[in-house]
Amino acid sequence: MDNDKDKLKIFRKGGIMEKIKEKEKGIPFNLENEIDYADGSVVSKTLLNSLAGTVTLFSFDAGQGLSEHTAPFDAMVQLLDGEAKITIGGNPQKVVTGDMLIMPANVPHALMAEKPFKMLLIMIRGKQE
Repeated sequence: MDNDKDKLKIFRKGGIMEKIKEKEKGIPFNLENEIDYADGSVVSKTLLNSLAGTVTLFSFDAGQGLSEHTAPFDAMVQLLDGEAKITIGGNPQKVVTGDMLIMPANVPHALMAEKPFKMLLIMIRGKQE
């Protein structure tokens, strides 16, 4: 449950509804319950944002996705619910609840919701090999 110490900002960024919420540290929470689906939309919620990296939750309604792009750092994705197609370097992969994968830095990737899905994205900023 939210408390007075939590801060919440909601704004639209590139067609994505994004929530930035500073979670109170040291208090347990359930990832899947931290983000809801929105009809015809992609929702993101940043849980941690520091110089070291970011931890972001996403929910995608069926048929929604992120177009091909690159990121300057490796990113690890864990599917919390649903089913998606994640294409990395032109190679599509079906991922389902419980699957994890690493998207390598500077390699084009895209995501498409085959069914509504939720994922956790962890990006650690640092020196690449």
